[in-house]
Amino acid sequence: MNLITRALLAVICCTMSQITFAQFVQNEAIAHRGAWKADNLPQNSIASLHRAIELGCAGTEFDVHLTKDGVLVVNHDKDFYGLDIATSTYAELLAKKHPNGEPIPTAEAYLREGMKQRKTKLIFELKTSPLGLDRTLEAADQSIELVKKLHAEDWVEYILFDYAGAKRIIELDPQAKVYYLNGDVAPAQAKKDGFYGLDYHFDVYKKNPTWIQEAQHLGLVVNAWTVNTEEEMIRLLDQRVEYITTDQPGLLLDVIKLRANR
Repeated sequence: MNLITRALLAVICCTMSQITFAQFVQNEAIAHRGAWKADNLPQNSIASLHRAIELGCAGTEFDVHLTKDGVLVVNHDKDFYGLDIATSTYAELLAKKHPNGEPIPTAEAYLREGMKQRKTKLIFELKTSPLGLDRTLEAADQSIELVKKLHAEDWVEYILFDYAGAKRIIELDPQAKVYYLNGDVAPAQAKKDGFYGLDYHFDVYKKNPTWIQEAQHLGLVVNAWTVNTEEEMIRLLDQRVEYITTDQPGLLLDVIKLRANR
């Protein structure tokens, strides 16, 4: 293969990669724990993941815990129908099921399912371990290993309440898109520490009215959670936040559409 042919192949591969990447939906809607509320689906289930994708959300958020035997699983609460996740094995958790018959998903199964499409990003919230910082950091290590093993980097963005855990992910993968959730760090400090963005409760932005503009001026991406009223959605859209996390993604998408058609 001569140099010209190699160069042409490189250009073609790069162009194809850009086209594929561009297929991700560009809107402000992030489904909180999947799109579950309108259809009464279990939160953080594969069914709610599919529904968020069907709606055309830019992203769907899911919550990840580490089991006693080192398996990353997807569930919001620290217990799965009464079984404490941190002190249970994955096999023990399989004794319970969601009301729709699904078992608790592993993070690997959830990511593999989400990677079957390229419209909706997968917003990976790593939960703080109730067993302490060391366990949270271990979960962060395993999360990065899993995402790299699956080559899921294009799909995944990370959000965490634990600052040390978030910084561990940034340390392990400086290219990872990591947002902080707790709302107690100013934009300048988050930027200095290598964060991709802020993901704060909408009340935090009300109490700190300059933070959205400051963050965006620094090149940080801004998300607000959990926004379930049309009034608050409009207020945040007027401030040009990049993303809004909501239990009502259908409503938010309708609001976005109406504004676009004005």
